[in-house]
Amino acid sequence: MATFDPFSARDTFKAPQGDIGIYRLSKLEEAGLTKVDALPYSIRVLLESVLRNCDGYVVSEQDVKSLAAWADTKGLEPVEVPFTPARVVLQDFTGVPCVVDLAAMRSAMRRLGGDPSKINPLVPVDLVIDHSVQVDHYLGETALDLNIELEFERNAERYEFLRWGQKAFDNFRVVPPGTGIVHQVNLEYLAKCVFVRNDQQGPVAVPDSLVGTDSHTTMIDGLGVVGWGVGGIEAEGVMLGQPIYMLTPEVVGMKLFGKLPAGATATDLVLTVTEILRKEKVVGKFVEFFGPGMSNMGLADRATIANMAPEYGATMGFFPVDDVTLEYLRGTGRTAAEVELVERYCKENQLFRTDDAHEPTFTKVVQLDLASVVPSLAGPKRPQDRVPLSSMKGAFRAALTAPVGPAGFGLDEKALERTATIEEDHHASTITHGAVTIAAITSCTNTSNASVMLAAGLVAKKAAAKGLKAKPWVKTSIAPGSRVVSDYYEKSGLGDELEKVGFYTVGFGCTTCIGNSGPLPEPVANAVVEGDLIVSGVLSGNRNFEGRINPHVKANYLASPPLVVAYALAGTTDIDLTTEPIGQSDAGEDVYLRDIWPTHEEVADVVKTCVLPEMFIEQYEGVWSKNPKWNAIPTSEGELFEWDAASTYIQEPPFLETITPEVKSIEPIVGARCMAMLGDSTTTDHISPAGSIAKDSPAGRFLIEHEVEPRDFNSYGARRGNDRVMTRGTFANIRIRNFLTPDIEGGVTRYLPTGEVMSIYDASMRYQATGTPLVVLAGAEYGTGSSRDWAAKGTFLLGVRAVLATSFERIHRSNLVMMGVLPLEFESGATYQSLGLTGEEVFDIADLSDALQPRQTIAVKATAADGAVKTFDMKCRIDTPVELDYYRHGGILAFVLRKLLKE
Repeated sequence: MATFDPFSARDTFKAPQGDIGIYRLSKLEEAGLTKVDALPYSIRVLLESVLRNCDGYVVSEQDVKSLAAWADTKGLEPVEVPFTPARVVLQDFTGVPCVVDLAAMRSAMRRLGGDPSKINPLVPVDLVIDHSVQVDHYLGETALDLNIELEFERNAERYEFLRWGQKAFDNFRVVPPGTGIVHQVNLEYLAKCVFVRNDQQGPVAVPDSLVGTDSHTTMIDGLGVVGWGVGGIEAEGVMLGQPIYMLTPEVVGMKLFGKLPAGATATDLVLTVTEILRKEKVVGKFVEFFGPGMSNMGLADRATIANMAPEYGATMGFFPVDDVTLEYLRGTGRTAAEVELVERYCKENQLFRTDDAHEPTFTKVVQLDLASVVPSLAGPKRPQDRVPLSSMKGAFRAALTAPVGPAGFGLDEKALERTATIEEDHHASTITHGAVTIAAITSCTNTSNASVMLAAGLVAKKAAAKGLKAKPWVKTSIAPGSRVVSDYYEKSGLGDELEKVGFYTVGFGCTTCIGNSGPLPEPVANAVVEGDLIVSGVLSGNRNFEGRINPHVKANYLASPPLVVAYALAGTTDIDLTTEPIGQSDAGEDVYLRDIWPTHEEVADVVKTCVLPEMFIEQYEGVWSKNPKWNAIPTSEGELFEWDAASTYIQEPPFLETITPEVKSIEPIVGARCMAMLGDSTTTDHISPAGSIAKDSPAGRFLIEHEVEPRDFNSYGARRGNDRVMTRGTFANIRIRNFLTPDIEGGVTRYLPTGEVMSIYDASMRYQATGTPLVVLAGAEYGTGSSRDWAAKGTFLLGVRAVLATSFERIHRSNLVMMGVLPLEFESGATYQSLGLTGEEVFDIADLSDALQPRQTIAVKATAADGAVKTFDMKCRIDTPVELDYYRHGGILAFVLRKLLKE
């Protein structure tokens, strides 16, 4: 950390550990640069970072002054902020490529004659293996062990590689499989709210802050820790000592007041918040919560809301540190000294919220009366499309016939009559549209919240007492976010009650929500296909985009864990659970949802008696080496990884294979063809390889050619360390719609020189063989969603040099730049449709040279087959000078490698 202190801000305060350094924000107020209590708390944390790291070079005095003046400008005059997070958190799907790239940088450094040992994370990095478990087995007490066994078999190569990385790299820790979901492990254990680090003057207190390679890193904002999701390549920059360069954010304040009514849960609240904030267009902004309702909300509820910031589009959903934060830290087993440090430091540095505190200045304020929240779901295809429980039956039926799109499936009247019969175990069941085939208590959003998890158990207990069970065609599962959940299920006895109605623990990690739902039972899958039915999934997750959950399940609804249980009992979403019976008791009497729904008081009593600090202490003690299967994995030694050409999981990526010490000039893009023409809200789930690998896809054919049987394909996520697989799976989602082939759904395009229809990968290879650069035409909000790093890496490896879009999602735009792909934005409300582009044109972007500037206007020429020319202006969405350096070097990896080579 810097010793340069132009504002004389470094001081000390008395902490449990003794006198500790502090960079006081009050010194900026004394200098007349700001009024601290006017700043949102999230801005205060950023301001402390630039103040503490001000060295006159990476972070200048002007950087500090500009951010200090935020309340005067309300962030409406954006300036560049170099933010240095305290740490990085990775999950294994997105984290493996980060470690692969570090290993590749070491190999490249050796080829260039440099010292490979220079390549290490320079800030603490924790990787939590949580995305690799799949729900193959789900009924019975053996389901958990069988899924874990399959997980280790399928991921042996990846796990060997990560074990090597754990030994080879400094500042790098791995939480083994079977521990929990990264965001819940972060919330319950890794996060400290305040760290003590050392600079040249001794120990200094540092607010906990982080970036993570998962969009739901924002969950930690509920604990008063500034953090958000970034692409893997952006995280690698932070790991290698580069700040996150961001433009000053707008901060939307959401004022909460009142109290949740009976029957409503934290999940219902977050779906309401998501709906409201989506309409407020908070994409790329900070959201900070405040108001009297804050004190009526437990920290787990705050974390639930913070978790879904990507769904409402915000960079963060931030809750400042306050008494509720301290109570949670104590309740999860943090030491008395740790909690006291947090309290003293945050109060010393004006980072502690109280009910009577001055209300900060916000860019805009929206309000929510918590008492207005009602039980809800969201779907059938997007998390922001909230449906009140009382409207679900009508909304589902309307979706069946609505035009194909975010809210519709386009069935005609005759198609509505389709049914199918499931033959299994000498028993036949008839299902119709709306049959719930997946009911999953899953994902970080809700499994960290003891209230909703125990509410699910209470619903199960009351249902079991009346003889109700999940319908036989429903694939049920519970994937707790940490082993603490199993501890409090055991202590309360509610784990047994969930098993009675059909819900068994299937693994500790992210399952159905990320697409690891596993296959439907064959008789159910066959019936769905033969009947051509729109069947439903109900999951306590945060993502329900098309094609994500399961290829056979087209309608997916997000719901609270107790509602997941309820819909499993009902077996269909074509029901009004507020008026129709959910089933019949053993005595043949109708049972309604209201008969089995717990009260707030019942839930609170179980939470109070069964969720104990010692559970957290016991589960996380020695967590790094607690899994014997992990400890037994053999791995290679040494500073360089021994790449295996035969591996189908881990390969050295080609990004740095031909790197030279010198930087090449920026060159025009000439003679480019359109690879894909995409609509609005094309997500990174559409772009990035995710979910299962089809055997007849380019990736499937590649694996078969390398003697991998289809049953051993595993998922794209598990193979993120192999660019050969991932490039073939980019733009290959079964639900992507390329308007160059408007009548075909899936990852296909027209190879324009001949008009042939083929996979996007095969067309890309043909274009690259002739040296033809490629572009993508896209609509608004291009790149929303998760699975981000390969959405940019795969785009680059397919030969795409530029993406021309109406607008970009924040992280994906940044990742494109960091891979050397040029993001261009249509100006003045134009779209490719309004400009009359067909996608068949030849595109020239001639304005590109070493004179390129951030956010410059660039002319694009499109020449049609008949010679007609259209020229239009676009905005270069390289937003900052540092991003321009990344682009000039051909990406951030080359930029950092050349920098370290010169040191």
